[in-house]
Amino acid sequence: MSSRGRRPGAPDTRAEILRAARSLFADRGFESTSVRAVAGEAGVDPALVYHYFATKDDLFVAALEIPVDPRVLLAPVLAEAGGAEQAAEGLLRVFVSVWDDPDNRLPLLGLVRRLLEPGGERLLRDGFLPVVLMPVGEQLGIERPEVRMPLVASQVLGLILVRYLLGVEPVASMSAEEVVAAYAPNLQRFLTGPLPS
Repeated sequence: MSSRGRRPGAPDTRAEILRAARSLFADRGFESTSVRAVAGEAGVDPALVYHYFATKDDLFVAALEIPVDPRVLLAPVLAEAGGAEQAAEGLLRVFVSVWDDPDNRLPLLGLVRRLLEPGGERLLRDGFLPVVLMPVGEQLGIERPEVRMPLVASQVLGLILVRYLLGVEPVASMSAEEVVAAYAPNLQRFLTGPLPS
């Protein structure tokens, strides 16, 4: 006798939830995608989504399929930064150490390529910025994080494109410390410098 209704938890259920979440986040954006909608797309009860992923933010980060949770990596930097005035170097050091790690590089490049596909802009604009970057700005207590954090994102995405995706020299061959020294002043200006009126 066949049973009807939602599937119980199974080894592939988590993967099916993530597949549904990736699709919906890309099609609808973060704000317009509910946990209930993801559950419906995956054919499971919403409680099962919360069983695997405690929050919608956690579901989004997991759906990105990146090897590290940037919120976890940045937490100690934010705690030790001593305020926004000294934050850029620490943030860049974490970023470069993650991207320079060969075990992380291919999955991260896969994420960047997904962002360049149709719908990918929603993952960045409607998901990554509000879920990961905006909380960084808020924790640092910077003025006007809604303006400053997209500027920070533009700097970081440019570095990803030039150093890791396209391999443009001399940036591609710089040491981590050289990258931090070159980029930190611009990043710091975006975090705490004057903004256009």
